[in-house]
Amino acid sequence: MLRSLVLGAVCAAAAALLLPSGVWRLLSRGLARWSGPEAASPHGRLFSKAELSRYSGGKGSPGLYLAVLGQVFDVRKGNKHYGPSGAYRFFAGRDASRAFVSGDFTDSGLVDDVSGLSPTEMLSLQDWLTFYKREYIYKGRLAGTYYDHNGEPTQALIHAEQVTEQGRKLKAESDLENKQFPPCNSEWTSTKGGRVWCSTHSGGVERNWVGVPRKLYTAGSKNHRCACVRTEGPALNQPDSAHSRGDLDNPALREYPGCHSLSHFCAIVDE
Repeated sequence: MLRSLVLGAVCAAAAALLLPSGVWRLLSRGLARWSGPEAASPHGRLFSKAELSRYSGGKGSPGLYLAVLGQVFDVRKGNKHYGPSGAYRFFAGRDASRAFVSGDFTDSGLVDDVSGLSPTEMLSLQDWLTFYKREYIYKGRLAGTYYDHNGEPTQALIHAEQVTEQGRKLKAESDLENKQFPPCNSEWTSTKGGRVWCSTHSGGVERNWVGVPRKLYTAGSKNHRCACVRTEGPALNQPDSAHSRGDLDNPALREYPGCHSLSHFCAIVDE
C-alpha cells in the first residue's frame, strides 16, 4: 500500500514537470473530482444528518436533497414541490420516511423511524422509494438509522426490508383473491340506501364473466366484503372438476338476505 502511494506521488510529480501548467491544472481538477467523496464508493457519498440538513434549498444552501429509508436524492428538478415555497418543503434536508405513509407532517411525525408500520404501509413506502429512484438523482446514503458510519446497512434496514417483503406476499395473495373474487361495485344514498352489483369490470378486474354478489368472509373473522362470484364452469381452485356452479359453493361465501341467488344486483338490507 505504501509503495503504491509513493509510486503514485512520483508519477504525479513527473507529470507536473512534463505537462504544460494549464493542462496539468485541468487534469488535477478532474482527478480531484474523480476521487471525491461521491466517487469513492459505488453507493455515492455518505452524509451525516447535519450535512443533509444543509440541503434544504434555501438561500446559501448547496442544493435540495431529501432521503427515504436512508437513501439520499437530489430533488432540485422538483423545486416547486420541495423548495422553500413548495407544499412539501418539510421533506427537504432530512429523512422523514414515516411521514410518507402516516401523513403526519408535524415535527414528531417527520422522522425516519418506521418501526410499527404494517407490511402494507411498508410496501407503500417502498413505492415512494422506487418513485424517487426513477424520477430523481441518487446521491448517496445517510449515516444513522439505516446505514452505519461505513455506509453499511443496519439491523433497522434489514428489518424494514423483511416487513416490506411480507407486504409483497400479502399483496400477491390479495391480487390472487381479487382475480377469483373481484370486488363488487357499490353505492349508498340517503333515499335508497345501499346496493351492490357486478359487471365485467367491477373492482377494476377485467374479465369475460359478470358474476353475482356474495359476502366473502375472511377465515377466522366476522369481517367480510362484497365479491362477484362465477356461477358457471368449474371452480377456479378445481379446474378439472366436472362441477358447473362456478365458485358458488365456496364455504367462505354467504348470500345477501332478500336477494335472488343469481341476481347481478342486490340491495343492502338490515339483518
